[in-house]
Amino acid sequence: MNKFLDKINARIAAKKTFVCIGLDPDLDRLPKQYRADAEPILGFNQYIIDATKDSAACYKPNLAFYEMHGLRGLKALTATLKYIPAEIPVILDAKRGDIGSTSRAYAKAVFEEFGADAVTLAPYMGGDSLAPFLEYQENYSFILCLTSNAGARDFQKPKLYKKVAAKIQEWHSRYGNCGAVAGATHPEDIASIREIIPEAFLLIPGVGAQGGDLEHTVRAAGNKNHSGFIINSSRGIIYADDPAAAAAKLQQEINKLV
Repeated sequence: MNKFLDKINARIAAKKTFVCIGLDPDLDRLPKQYRADAEPILGFNQYIIDATKDSAACYKPNLAFYEMHGLRGLKALTATLKYIPAEIPVILDAKRGDIGSTSRAYAKAVFEEFGADAVTLAPYMGGDSLAPFLEYQENYSFILCLTSNAGARDFQKPKLYKKVAAKIQEWHSRYGNCGAVAGATHPEDIASIREIIPEAFLLIPGVGAQGGDLEHTVRAAGNKNHSGFIINSSRGIIYADDPAAAAAKLQQEINKLV
């Protein structure tokens, strides 16, 4: 049993949504009424969750936006995770990747202490750095393959991302619980990744503020069941004048293409 896959597939079937909402609160961008609150991050996150839960396939808090505030931020993250409805899966965007006991400690923190359903990982240090996460059979790991930032061209393109994709498929064949992060700013390459990784889930950032091509991305990302992907939007939803409308609009735009 994999609780992430059970939850995400149930959400896609029940809500017909492929929208992953990034909970990345920046205090400087929060509305004034939340900045003045005793718990600004938690209050803002609760507002976003209440507004978007009908459109959310999953939520993805980025750990950095909480760690930067020290213990106060980590408490806000813990409270946020408890507030998310139990049926909606959570990806903790941590981008971890280390070896030995360090990796095991990271995995325990993500899956046992925070209770996330899934995590993002960096594969640079190889399979032994990821194994402690993949050994949590009921959880899921999204491994960076082709990222949405401009610096992806420094190392990942033109060919390295395909080698990474092949390793992700190898690990998925062994463990059955990992997929890839593939940026929507490279829609022409997502088709190549899907050829290498035919079934596993793709987590796709870069739509919205980063200007990714939604139409080409969605058409390239689906597996044979017209599923197996989630489109992440953070700033484009949480800082919208109407987050509920922004999330619903993205949901509708994706559904027209599936």
